[in-house]
Amino acid sequence: MEKQFRFKIGLPVLMSYIVMGFVDIVGVSTGYVEKDFTISPTLARLIPSMAFLWFFLLSIPTGIMQDRYGKRNILNLGMIITGLGMVVPFVSYTFPVMLFAFVLLGIGNTIVQVSANPLLQDVVPEERFPSFMSLSQFIKAIVSLLGPIIATYMAIRFNNWKLVFAVYAITSFIAVLWLGATKIEENKAENRARATFGSCFKLLGNGYILMMVLGIFLVVGADVGMNSGIQDYLENHHGLTLNEASLGISIYFTALMISRFLGAVLLNWIKPNKFLLLTILVTFIGLFLLFTASSPLVGKAGIFLIGFGSGNLFPLIFSITVNKMPDRSNEISGLMIMAVSGGAAVPPVMGAISGSIGVLASFGAIAICMLYLLIISLINLKK
Repeated sequence: MEKQFRFKIGLPVLMSYIVMGFVDIVGVSTGYVEKDFTISPTLARLIPSMAFLWFFLLSIPTGIMQDRYGKRNILNLGMIITGLGMVVPFVSYTFPVMLFAFVLLGIGNTIVQVSANPLLQDVVPEERFPSFMSLSQFIKAIVSLLGPIIATYMAIRFNNWKLVFAVYAITSFIAVLWLGATKIEENKAENRARATFGSCFKLLGNGYILMMVLGIFLVVGADVGMNSGIQDYLENHHGLTLNEASLGISIYFTALMISRFLGAVLLNWIKPNKFLLLTILVTFIGLFLLFTASSPLVGKAGIFLIGFGSGNLFPLIFSITVNKMPDRSNEISGLMIMAVSGGAAVPPVMGAISGSIGVLASFGAIAICMLYLLIISLINLKK
């Protein structure tokens, strides 16, 4: 009875993962904004940077703030800011205003990502938390998949791709009202020192922790780089239209969704360190197809395999690291979410390479990220 009751309380928390998935709209938005304002690929890649920069600046302060004001309140604050960011494009549609909209999206999403996981832990039975974490990432992947589809539909049906933001804004505010109306008893740490700026950053002096935090930085950077680069790749390298290329992003997110679902099942039998190596090898096969594709079909197959291989990299690296030092999980979690700021670093690099050398060469940045992840997977397997 207890489990069923707590799960019902957890439903509005799970809805926050729908809002969390809204940040991936940066991928399809990049292509449309670049076309609407006739700007360079390098300038267009500022959009994902505006969204993901805040993970570096706000993750640890958010963790400290939610310890004082409560996880539910801070989570609701993040969803409110996300919803407001989605309203901004309807007030004025200029490039600077769009950058501001994604600044709000980035701030809101940072707060949501820091607060949602520990709040979910409070509302589900302890032994069910891993499965609910997998479920939450599956929900987020579905939202990421639907984003480009909704944007493309709005562009074709109403000649206004921005209507996807209206859908997101309404959903965000519904989530806020539902969570706000739900009473949640939050677990609070007792007889244990709270995480601080000092305790978090001191952990970076541990070589293993630093290596794995950098791994998260590159995982997210590669993911956002793929998300924001697929349109450019399919449109300029294979000659597809913008709307056709936008749907190519859905192939990537479909692969992520399938990968995370299978990962939740297979990790019951395969050890995380071995699974980490296996998934990275699949990603390299996808990259090989991407670089050598002579047709859009082969290119899309490469996109699918990259998503299929990389879908579980974040939860694998996250869980492997926390399990090494479970007594420092709060500090490690803060550092890991801060490392999500990698999403602001890789896309501009790809944009610069694309503008100076070519779109295909820009994916070399993702290959370098995966090479580093291959190295740390081998180190973990050896240990």
